[in-house]
Amino acid sequence: MEIAVQWIRTTWTKKSRGGEAAARRNATPVGFVIPSMAPSSAHVVRMCEQNGFEPYDSEEDLRRVDVQLREADGRLRVQPRVEPLFGLPPRPRRPPAVRLAPGQWVRWQLNYRFSSASGMQDWSYWMDTFNIAYGPVDADVFLSEPTVHVDERGPLR
Repeated sequence: MEIAVQWIRTTWTKKSRGGEAAARRNATPVGFVIPSMAPSSAHVVRMCEQNGFEPYDSEEDLRRVDVQLREADGRLRVQPRVEPLFGLPPRPRRPPAVRLAPGQWVRWQLNYRFSSASGMQDWSYWMDTFNIAYGPVDADVFLSEPTVHVDERGPLR
């Protein structure tokens, strides 16, 4: 069965926490048209404060995406990994994995805050959005409303 994966990472610093910069950041898309790619690839989009949150897309091997995907019993089990254990907000209890039937898709969002190792630099932030579809889909599928939306974003202070 086909699996379409789109991973969007938006990064910023305290400079974009308020005002006009925050408005630009908050207006960034949460879904993009999927380009033609190899079946074992993911569409990766990066947007950062340094370039005004303009999207930059690339293709990466699916194994390098921070999400667990497993097919079983005609469904796709989806569970993003939370790798940076040192980031905030704390996630003592995570939502359960989502099991998609063919033709369904999930949008899963997580956010993080990090401080520098020495505490001498400003905090940095990022938000990950994973759009994952199970089965054949149109290139613009992630521009519509998802079958399932998991919002795992927390307060970043």
